Amino acid sequence: MTDPLLDKSSAQRKTFFSQNHALLKQLTHEGQTPTALLICCADSRVMPEALFGLQPGQFFILRTVGNLIPPYHAADAGTVSALEFAVLQLQVPHLIICGHTDCGAIHGLDTPIDVSQKPALSRWLELARPAQRDVDFLGKVSGTERHRAIVEQNVRQQLAHVQSYPYVQAAMRAGKLSLHGWVYYLEIPAVGYLNQETGEFVV
Repeated sequence: MTDPLLDKSSAQRKTFFSQNHALLKQLTHEGQTPTALLICCADSRVMPEALFGLQPGQFFILRTVGNLIPPYHAADAGTVSALEFAVLQLQVPHLIICGHTDCGAIHGLDTPIDVSQKPALSRWLELARPAQRDVDFLGKVSGTERHRAIVEQNVRQQLAHVQSYPYVQAAMRAGKLSLHGWVYYLEIPAVGYLNQETGEFVV
């Protein structure tokens, strides 16, 4: 008996294995040395390998709802283990937080959630609440522009969260780790980056 869902991708998988046979063999023998930890959203429309032209072994990828990561004082083992592994074990030189527009997690901040039915999701989305408050405090935008502003501010917020970890701070002080903020604008489509000097996103 076969798995119909797996069978659908059989041809693509054979092509991938054939085209990358030597690289996969090399990675098996030598192990991985990724250049970056990419923390991005679990949204099915966000495809890092396609967006950034990645080959096997290039990026160590952590996908979470809303590209969220808890601050150090509220760390959970499941999520933070990937951060520890990437920074301390793999010693990646770059750490990227990548958000995206039309994000369900960001939309969810405006939608009441039944805590009794989705307790974990309800708690998790609170990690993005400060970004929403920051944007609404200024009160300059609404509708689609507001959503985009919260998505961008959320990337800044999660960058602040990762910087609360002592080992991240240590790696940055030693000049061994640099942080980056990206946003995938689905409606354009394009990927923008956070200008560290101005604090604004550039597309």
